[in-house]
Amino acid sequence: MNISTYDIGFVGVQLLLFAAYVFDALPLVFLDTATFFIVGLFVFLAGMLIGFVAVLQLNVHLSPFPSPLPGAKLITNGLFKYVRHPIYTGILLSGVGFAIISTSGYRLIITFLLYVLFHFKAKYEEQQLQQAFDSYSAYKRKTGRFLPKLFNRN
Repeated sequence: MNISTYDIGFVGVQLLLFAAYVFDALPLVFLDTATFFIVGLFVFLAGMLIGFVAVLQLNVHLSPFPSPLPGAKLITNGLFKYVRHPIYTGILLSGVGFAIISTSGYRLIITFLLYVLFHFKAKYEEQQLQQAFDSYSAYKRKTGRFLPKLFNRN
């Protein structure tokens, strides 16, 4: 696998944001209710489930780097039938959910920064996937990046 500077940069920033998420500096006391806790728990668990299932579906094709592994195959079934980057979706949902559970505005900010990073990382990854797989353009048109497409524009 030829790991580029972009691959290392994206993963490095992602690891820094994961490390920053561990800390908490900005409590959101207005979220401190049982209803917010239940909503946060549901979103957190949904994110964990989505991420876990997506990792299992990628199986040996899983890599922290955006460039596809040599000999990788394009996965377009399971969760990948609906969303191109379900692991990112799972991480983002889990981040929002845990931020709500822990009433942390700081963690919401870090999750937003992760979203921005994933937006650019996914764009780069999709360029690499388009070069590796002829069928990627058609797949991209019919599936959403982080959420399922409600309407297919063919």
